[in-house]
Amino acid sequence: MLRTIAICLFFISSAVSTAQEQSGLVISGSIQSDVLLPADDQSIGTQANSNWGLTNTYADVSLQSKYVDAGARLEYLKFPLPGYEQNFKGWGVPNIYVKGRIDKLELTAGSLYEQFGSGFIFRTYEERSLGVDNSLFGGRIVYRPLPNMALKVLTGKQRSYWKLNHSWITGVDAEFGLEAVSRYLRERRVNLSIGFSYINKYEKQDNIMVDDTRRLKLPEYVNAFDIRARLQTNNLNLLAEYAFKSQDPSFDNGYIYRHGHVAMLSGSYSKQGFSLLLQAKRSDNMSFRSERSMTGISSFINHLPAFTMEHTYALASLYPYATYPMGEWAYQAEGAYTFKKNTSLGGKYGTTVKLNFSHVHSIDKCAKLLDGFYAGSDGYESSFWKWGDQTYYQDLNVQIDKRVSKSLKLHLMYMNQYYNKTVVEGEGGLIHSDIVVGEAKYAFNRKLSLRTEIQYLFTGDDQGDWAFGLLELSCAPRWLFTISDMYNVGQSHLHYYMGTVSFMAKSHRLQLGYGRTKAGYNCVGGVCRYVPASKGLMISYNYNF
Repeated sequence: MLRTIAICLFFISSAVSTAQEQSGLVISGSIQSDVLLPADDQSIGTQANSNWGLTNTYADVSLQSKYVDAGARLEYLKFPLPGYEQNFKGWGVPNIYVKGRIDKLELTAGSLYEQFGSGFIFRTYEERSLGVDNSLFGGRIVYRPLPNMALKVLTGKQRSYWKLNHSWITGVDAEFGLEAVSRYLRERRVNLSIGFSYINKYEKQDNIMVDDTRRLKLPEYVNAFDIRARLQTNNLNLLAEYAFKSQDPSFDNGYIYRHGHVAMLSGSYSKQGFSLLLQAKRSDNMSFRSERSMTGISSFINHLPAFTMEHTYALASLYPYATYPMGEWAYQAEGAYTFKKNTSLGGKYGTTVKLNFSHVHSIDKCAKLLDGFYAGSDGYESSFWKWGDQTYYQDLNVQIDKRVSKSLKLHLMYMNQYYNKTVVEGEGGLIHSDIVVGEAKYAFNRKLSLRTEIQYLFTGDDQGDWAFGLLELSCAPRWLFTISDMYNVGQSHLHYYMGTVSFMAKSHRLQLGYGRTKAGYNCVGGVCRYVPASKGLMISYNYNF
């Protein structure tokens, strides 16, 4: 890794020299540092760390010119924040790249972030709140012969914390907009695109034993394909996509030899004051890792979106859903309508009502054995349309946005939720909850405003009822003061209180906070990371230049 970094630094220095000779050199970057000074709290099970503090710190710098771009990121995680895996400990420059552009050709060497289609067979990305950085270290060529056409070829090894996984990932992606060659489509302002993707993973044999005498013969090459078509007009957006993965025995699927599949159909329609979204997805055995025996969320090559609403309110997000890659039926429907101003339902300023429904269910599985063993067999048979016997997640919520006056805005939400804690977290059973949220924001003037939240979660399961309250005073453009408390009414009767002060000045943002953080899962797009309980002084600094 050090040798690779040194080589890339040489290329970056060469790129900088070349770029400086060209006009329009731009240097930009950012610094992000999150620090926790932990404190003991026996009631929530936290202990002060032997080190003075814990921190996740990142410093990015990039150089852009007409023909050459280059960039690098320094990461300091020698004493990482709670919840980050032990392998995350360390510091160095794991992300570095050089990009060159010549006419319609683009070439990149170093750390790559890329997504093919919806990500069903390939997606590399960084999400610091989850501790995910599964970038590919290698090379990529992008050729754009027409404005709406792109051909991509890439190869490399996936980052795994402070090293690279041993397997080689190679892929091709082609996206073609038919309107580029169709006058008929252009005149009617219709965009119709088709796409095709291919990923190959080469991984050497592992010593995986079925019993004391029999070893699995594992495929060294795993191939995955994705095809898709998208139709876009002024009001309508339709997407159909299908992906296939060849035999890929892994720790996730119990080392079975079943093929993987995922199919999705998504449609949305919008016009002034109205929008509608309908989605359906079926996935089956689509866990796709760069190393078959790895665990953790940073080793996935692909990404399967959750098709559930990402809630931002504390109690609505208390039980978030994590995509189950081994097989699920997922549905989502969302509609929004704005009642016009000066009508009986719209009132003086108009009223917006949004309804969202998500449902995730297991697929039908009929187990198949080989000589009495599950590993080494095809695993199971599954009828495409048939459901299994478990509900993984369900969420029905209605939200109302209402401006009462020029100074006062209200947001109300009711949510009915089913959460299968056993499937998502390993144990806990099915949790049924009802959640109500009320939010009000009052603007005293153009710079001073007060926002408040009141939330309550009703349930007879798990830890019982929860209550949450928040007050936030904004003194634009520099100051933000927030106090909140989440209280377990049902069992523990613990308060998870928090107070923060934020200061913004140009490109700088500094936040100081003190309080407790509840143990639970932090989720983004169906990918979740467990965060243990913590207490202490939190310092967050962000700077962009």
